[in-house]
Amino acid sequence: MIEPFTPEPIRWVAEDGTPVRPLPERFTPELLRELHRVMVQAREFDKKLINLLRMGRTTFYAQSSGMEATQVGLARSIRVGHDWVWPYYRDQALGLAMGVPLFEMISQCLGTNTDTCRGRQMPHHFASRRYNFVSISSSIASQVPPAAGSAMAQKYLGTDEITVCTFGDGATSEGDWHAGLNMAGAAKAPALFICENNQWAISTSIREQTASETIHIKAKAYGMPGFYVDGNDIVAVMEVCAHAAEWVRAGNGPALVECLTYRVGSHSNADADAEKQYRSREEVEAWVARDPITRIEGLLAYLGHPVTAEERAALISETHRQIDEDVQRALDSGEPDWRIIFEDVYADMPTHLRDQEAFLRAEQTGGQG
Repeated sequence: MIEPFTPEPIRWVAEDGTPVRPLPERFTPELLRELHRVMVQAREFDKKLINLLRMGRTTFYAQSSGMEATQVGLARSIRVGHDWVWPYYRDQALGLAMGVPLFEMISQCLGTNTDTCRGRQMPHHFASRRYNFVSISSSIASQVPPAAGSAMAQKYLGTDEITVCTFGDGATSEGDWHAGLNMAGAAKAPALFICENNQWAISTSIREQTASETIHIKAKAYGMPGFYVDGNDIVAVMEVCAHAAEWVRAGNGPALVECLTYRVGSHSNADADAEKQYRSREEVEAWVARDPITRIEGLLAYLGHPVTAEERAALISETHRQIDEDVQRALDSGEPDWRIIFEDVYADMPTHLRDQEAFLRAEQTGGQG
């Protein structure tokens, strides 16, 4: 039985990989290996994108290393392509686990001609129409009120879709967050709110931004259950999020899940020396020791299906090869054409924009086209 408002995070697997309660039947070695593969892929994607950032190929990136169990576990707890996801800017592992192709994510980060956003969104702010993955926004908590509105529309239309909205702990200090949860709660909208509590809002710790002991306890103010889960335990994340998602889908109204995790890297490339500026090395090292990838490997070993060093090395090598190929393919496509400035906005272009397009065409072609 999964209960709301527990004083400690719900856990299925200890940090050494030993189950602390019986594993649900669906967690076969085959499923666990698949989850492990996606988590490693997401970790290596982080590393490669940081390299591209240092090479000047892109200009913004926010790491999710250390948070893979939360994001991959959430992706495997909802109806992908049926439910709607309003993510925040650290959700690349969530996107990958939902099925968004690496190539699409890389193209968007590089802003090339193969970018589905057509170079119009800042780097690392991808979207996917196919998977109902709404465009990422950098404005903290700005996705929460629209997500509440999306859920209200789903209720009005009588669908069995739900809206999933993710955010970091820092978002819970924004007015938009409180307005969105209040609106969803009052309307009993089918919204699942997921706090990826990595404990640092840039350089502000969770203890400095709220007086409440946890985030999930705030759900009481908005008339919804709040669940508290060990965000580095992928089994617990999947069980709790799946339970909450189906509770919401059944017409009971919204729910809030707090996944306690940690970002072991910097907040973003604008925050390259986090450990020197506001976090102690001891704190970071303590959370590195709680690595969610190490934990799932420990569980596989406990079950008699260990991931060998050779297998992990091969997985990392294959991920790097695929990313390198996708990067080159994206770069080879070139930059988006200037003409897209005038596209995808109006069905019938207004006269003043037609005049501007003609002026730019003449400027770009020297009057030849």
